Amino acid sequence: ALALWMGGGEFIDPTMAAMAVVAAMVILRVVTWAQVTGNAEAWNVLVWFAAVVALAGGLTETGFVRWMADTIAPALSGMGAYATIVALVGAFFFSHYLFASITAHTATLYAVFLAVAVQTNATSPKAWAMMLSFSLGIMAILTSYASGQNPIYYGSGYITRRHFWVLGFVLGVGF
Repeated sequence: ALALWMGGGEFIDPTMAAMAVVAAMVILRVVTWAQVTGNAEAWNVLVWFAAVVALAGGLTETGFVRWMADTIAPALSGMGAYATIVALVGAFFFSHYLFASITAHTATLYAVFLAVAVQTNATSPKAWAMMLSFSLGIMAILTSYASGQNPIYYGSGYITRRHFWVLGFVLGVGF
């Protein structure tokens, strides 16, 4: 699987490579089909994650993302450089409350926010790309579903849903 993912990108889609390796593992009896299908939690995550990424793509295809960019850009005109940076990075960061994964959020909004940011001339395109990318790393704190590890913390009772939302907002403002 690693060889196909690292070197086979030109020949086989990474998803197809993963499916082929799982099929080979079942055929070669490394795992049984019962073991593969018996892990309901993993299949649940896979199905939900696939749906969320598909919905993110749908937002782009339906024009929602373009509409959002066209709405945000005029609101930033006339603002100073620092205010523009805080407003745009803050809007990108806190819009993660609307997404169930950082991957879906990035796939849907990163390019749009970067395009809007570069148009503002508040700083260089490279600086905009870095600021928006940095915020991706700390978005995991926002909600119980914001990143892959959060359902584990939430499901174990270590952090409640309310604490995720409140602390995520407070820490997000601080960061």
